[in-house]
Amino acid sequence: MSSNTPTDLQRLRVDQIGSLVRPPRVKEAFARYDHGEMTAGELRRVQDEAIRDVIKKQEAHGLGVVTDGEFRRHNFQESFSEAVSGFDVLKNTARYYEQRQVNVNPLERAEQNFDEAGPAIITRRPAVERLKLVRNLPLEEFCFSHGVATDPVKVTLIGPDRIAQRFKWEASKAAYRDLDDFVADVVAIERRMITDLVEAGCRYVQIDAPGYTAYVDPISLDRMRSRGEDPERNLERSVQADNALIEGFRWRNLRYPYLSWQCPHRRP
Repeated sequence: MSSNTPTDLQRLRVDQIGSLVRPPRVKEAFARYDHGEMTAGELRRVQDEAIRDVIKKQEAHGLGVVTDGEFRRHNFQESFSEAVSGFDVLKNTARYYEQRQVNVNPLERAEQNFDEAGPAIITRRPAVERLKLVRNLPLEEFCFSHGVATDPVKVTLIGPDRIAQRFKWEASKAAYRDLDDFVADVVAIERRMITDLVEAGCRYVQIDAPGYTAYVDPISLDRMRSRGEDPERNLERSVQADNALIEGFRWRNLRYPYLSWQCPHRRP
């Protein structure tokens, strides 16, 4: 078939990552909220408007699956960190994001102090107790987007590998025996989150796993070894965790396409 025929593009798979560039009004709203100049309700109204707009644009471009751009998150890793209790973090980490914007050098390796008192997963934070699911943030995001979209909505969750890499296990032994014990909890919590999404009608859950690049990066490998970790065991554990995380969900989708639980904002 000639590359000039108009039907060629119909053969291409179209996909996208979860994060989209935030509009200036969303960035401004986050900054005002972080400084106590805007209420949570006011921030949400700005986010709602921006999400409606970005979904409309995606559908106008003919994308088969749309996202909310992750406009409700400071950072994509909040899909898990904001869903659980148990991490040892400051009550207000908003200024952390503001400081991260300073002295950014384009085209240079982005280094940060993973041991500083920042948000969980973005920095290496310990656990003071076993993690518990207290808020299914991806489910909340899906319910709103599903209520305004015509096309299927994709939701993103950060995977167990990155969560484990940014967990200060050596300072968490009162809560977890070791990394294996911690990762088992992460998988159980995320399976509950995914189950809720499936039962709400979500058919596309993306597992973000950016941390796998660490296993071919000398600096990251040296950091693991300096903490007494075996990189090969870390990689093996992460692959096993990913397999455990998704096990069975494909068949659940095919066998039970319509389930009773519905989002409160679900589109009729």
